[in-house]
Amino acid sequence: MARVRLSVAERREELLRAAVEQIEARGATAVRIADVATALGVSNALVLYHFSTKEQLVAAAFAHAAESDLAQLRRILGRRSTAERRLRAAVRWYAPTGQAKGWRLWIEAWAAGLRDPELRRVAAALDREWKNALTAVIEEGVAAGEFPCPDPSGAAWRLTAYLDGLAVQTTVYSGGLSRTAMLQWADAALARELGVSPAEG
Repeated sequence: MARVRLSVAERREELLRAAVEQIEARGATAVRIADVATALGVSNALVLYHFSTKEQLVAAAFAHAAESDLAQLRRILGRRSTAERRLRAAVRWYAPTGQAKGWRLWIEAWAAGLRDPELRRVAAALDREWKNALTAVIEEGVAAGEFPCPDPSGAAWRLTAYLDGLAVQTTVYSGGLSRTAMLQWADAALARELGVSPAEG
């Protein structure tokens, strides 16, 4: 049966989705161009036409997956609510729970990025976007008199670093921390940074 002819944008999207699946299954360093091609039933040459190296493909696939999470973060932070409520909702969503597919990709990117400059560059840029989004809402809350955080940028950096650490503990090592405890710790970290009381219950 003949394959449906896709536009360049549609083909690229298909390749990126397949690459994300292969990275999740095999890891960023082990995945090959041939794995992505085989998964889609296309030639290696077709993959290489769109992404000239494996490193470009892996970096683009990671960015593709991470951008959807960033879009969700922006939706949460853009709600019509107080800054504190939006930040609590963002931390609750950001905290690593359940299957944590997104966190597994980030951990893969951190590890592979040690030796892959392109992936390291992409991951660093996306990480800055996360921190900048949180910083902006913390600044809104301070300006509105909701909380007294004296260093919004530093608070965003410390908070994301703490959550990243929790992600490694709960994603890489199983059984060490319950979802309830992890969410309580994450909320307590946010409360300390903002200078407010932790959420009740």
